[in-house]
Amino acid sequence: MNTRFLSLAVAGMLLVSCGGAKNTANDLAVNTPIVSAIHLEKVTDDKVPVSIDPGRFTTETVIYRLPKVVQGTYSVSDFGKYVDDFKAFDYKGNEMEVSKLDNNSWSINNAKQLDKITYWVNDTYDIEGNEGGIGKEVPFSPSGTNIEPDNYVLNLHGFIGYFDVLKNNQYKLDVTAPKAFFHTSALQNMGSKTSDDGKTITNSYMANRYFEITDNPMMYGNLDVEEFQVGDIKIVLSVYSPNKLHSAKSLKETIFKMMQAQKKYLGDINSTARYDIYVYLSEGKEESPKGFGALEHHTSTVVVMPESMSEEALASSMIDVVSHEFFHIVTPLSVHSEDVHYFDYNNPTFSKHLWMYEGVTEYFATLFQVNQGLVDEAEFYNKIMDKIQYSKQMNDAMSFTIMSENVLKEPYKDQYLNVYQKGALIGMCIDILMREESDGQRGILSLMKELSNKYGKNKPFEDDKLIDEIVAMTYPSLREFFDTHVIGDLPINYNEFFDKVGLEIGETRVKANYILMNGTPIVSGDPQQGTIFFTEMALENSFWAEQGVQVNDVIKSIDGKALTLQNANELLQEVFLWEPGRAIEVKLDRNGEEIVIKTTTTQGYTTGEGLIKKADATAEQKALREAWLRG
Repeated sequence: MNTRFLSLAVAGMLLVSCGGAKNTANDLAVNTPIVSAIHLEKVTDDKVPVSIDPGRFTTETVIYRLPKVVQGTYSVSDFGKYVDDFKAFDYKGNEMEVSKLDNNSWSINNAKQLDKITYWVNDTYDIEGNEGGIGKEVPFSPSGTNIEPDNYVLNLHGFIGYFDVLKNNQYKLDVTAPKAFFHTSALQNMGSKTSDDGKTITNSYMANRYFEITDNPMMYGNLDVEEFQVGDIKIVLSVYSPNKLHSAKSLKETIFKMMQAQKKYLGDINSTARYDIYVYLSEGKEESPKGFGALEHHTSTVVVMPESMSEEALASSMIDVVSHEFFHIVTPLSVHSEDVHYFDYNNPTFSKHLWMYEGVTEYFATLFQVNQGLVDEAEFYNKIMDKIQYSKQMNDAMSFTIMSENVLKEPYKDQYLNVYQKGALIGMCIDILMREESDGQRGILSLMKELSNKYGKNKPFEDDKLIDEIVAMTYPSLREFFDTHVIGDLPINYNEFFDKVGLEIGETRVKANYILMNGTPIVSGDPQQGTIFFTEMALENSFWAEQGVQVNDVIKSIDGKALTLQNANELLQEVFLWEPGRAIEVKLDRNGEEIVIKTTTTQGYTTGEGLIKKADATAEQKALREAWLRG
């Protein structure tokens, strides 16, 4: 998958931060651009009207679809569920008969007479808080859509569909909006036209094929935009903060330093000339999006985060999340399988190699920070240990390749989040093995560069042959590792790999999060009473112990917001993101007595498993560690 999920295992809650069949050449319709239009100036009841003019067909029946699954997500989205009042018209303006085949597909007979289709699109953000209606399964927020008076998140796969026989046709897209709106898009803008009354403006864009429609999101509305250069890449940062708590200007320096370090780390890997970052900050209301994280595209990413985050916490999260998405320019942009290259939006097949697409990408996003001096070694080791602990909460004895290929099915889909945990650790192990075999000269980054040179964005690899190719390009030790721990299902003994670089897992003093410790929540819930309370683990957290917290203290409110089972996911996600130096007020119920904790957060610590340097590490082990971290 190419979606970034930022996982948080708090009583099952998620803070969610990233292939198909080959399309044949169209010989059934005149190969003219499909003219599509989105009318933001005509929004009614949070619905946007869309029209599609496909040109003339030379076949009797055509099928129009919106995506069931989109690239970058490994779950069913069913964007057709958000379409209302679908109609088709002939060249005389008469309405034609339409048959709905499934959630996402409409069949139109007598297609030679088809002039255009029209429909209305609901947004997905409003529905995320609605357990009725369409249901709980909604698109991951960064892949979803927003239709509000002052903001429009236009993930175009939620608005524009495709005809089965025309996926390789060009698209002309007209987006009409109030003239006062700001807008950003990486799609080629072919020009703009202002209405006669001066109230609206229509921007015209071109896409060479349907993939480019899905791969280039837009944002319209009351935006804050900053543009700047990182080397030869133009960065366009667009931020929507409904209460103006954050801005593109406040995030600019963080993004600049991060991407400058990424460019230096990647070296000569070819990059895009422009990269767009769209940031939607969720207000925290019932109808606000709750799937926090990001979805990457080839030259952009859409980010959804809580607006309530402090400036420091948001900056930290942006480094983790956006750096992951940007590293996707390596894979799948430059290195990908036929499943990705010929993606089928309605009946997708999936690659076996999520360990690479998401795991290696996440590993790069973690390693580059210590490599480029953005974090120290201790912080890097903490992140690696977090991944080990989270991965062991998943099924650690499951073939990664089998899970990847069957990621939409049970029992595999519930293990998807492990691609960001164990997947990254697989990348780490390959990196250490390659460093050991080459006396520190080669690692997984150099391997990805070699694969990028061999394939590139226009040449996919054969899925079943990738591991054989990697082994042929590297060392026999990788064959054993893949067979045992990636294709095979034997859990990895990480100490074997840490020993190579003079490290070991041992008990030590480690930083403690304000809601999780060693991958386990320090709170629990009482379904009968509808309350959330501190467990014994809270006493092992030095911060909460210093505040005098006791076992079974019920948390009544956090910073003025009542805490219930219904809003626990949302509110405890905010606690997870607390940073030292934040003013807080927490009200507790201790056997009927109200206890108020009003303080400024400090860094808490606990005793737990950590990654520590071996006292007897050899000079060879230390040299290999240096090559691993900074080579």
